[in-house]
Amino acid sequence: MKRSLVGALSALLLGGATLVGAGAAPATAASPAKAPAPAKASTKAPKAVDFAGTVALSNCSGSVVRTPGSADSDPALVLSNGHCLESGFPGAGEVIVDQPSSRSFTLLTASGGRAGTVRASKVAYATMTDTDISLYQLTSTYAQIQSSYGIKALTLSDSRPAQGSAINVVSGYWKKIYSCNIDGFAYRLKEGDWTWKDSVRYTSACNTIGGTSGSPVVDPASGKVVAVNNTGNEDGARCTLNNPCEVDQNGTVTVRQGINYAQETYPITKCVTTGNKIDLNLAGCVLPKP
Repeated sequence: MKRSLVGALSALLLGGATLVGAGAAPATAASPAKAPAPAKASTKAPKAVDFAGTVALSNCSGSVVRTPGSADSDPALVLSNGHCLESGFPGAGEVIVDQPSSRSFTLLTASGGRAGTVRASKVAYATMTDTDISLYQLTSTYAQIQSSYGIKALTLSDSRPAQGSAINVVSGYWKKIYSCNIDGFAYRLKEGDWTWKDSVRYTSACNTIGGTSGSPVVDPASGKVVAVNNTGNEDGARCTLNNPCEVDQNGTVTVRQGINYAQETYPITKCVTTGNKIDLNLAGCVLPKP
């Protein structure tokens, strides 16, 4: 997983992640409903993607995000990875909701400079089961952030991304933007104890490194976030930490050394209700429940 180099080393030294079941076959639980077909790649002229709205964490990257239905008066949300939590990696099957947090984030300007600091009030939602996401609720609203820093939140797309689409992976930690395309989708992506569903696979040009975890994956045609960067196969190993493997519907395992991945974010938009509250019981919400 693409934590900072220091963060990843610390996790190993502290035993934050173990290789239980490395290389094992995927879980045999009943498969979810078939993922919706992706839309066709957009033919719109790409927009310039910059760092505005992205954040740097102590060990990862992230972004201030909103859903299409969020109001300016709502408390803002920061999106990153579940494995970027200050409390360590959530276990397989673990789901965290409404956990108090006072974590701070460095908010970046369009050029990657420091706009200011925003602070969390809680972890609204986090998991490494089926996906790898964390959503922090901030003490500031979107309107307050824009008024104080002139920064608008990034909007989450509410539809599945399209194979072949151009994308930008925007790392607030390294202040670097990677450009490539969506090569395809992994039915299951397995790394150590964790299994993720319908993961985005990049073409090789997005050679993301430690510290890019949690970076928003932006579609330059729409300017919207379509995924969150989370891992890559570093050494060619099979299904181990930092070496995820792909598993298809028939259980066939494929290892792609040097290829990196992200988790789709459109499912998040189906689980957010009035006031930016996470409601896992909403119709259409498929995020794992505690």
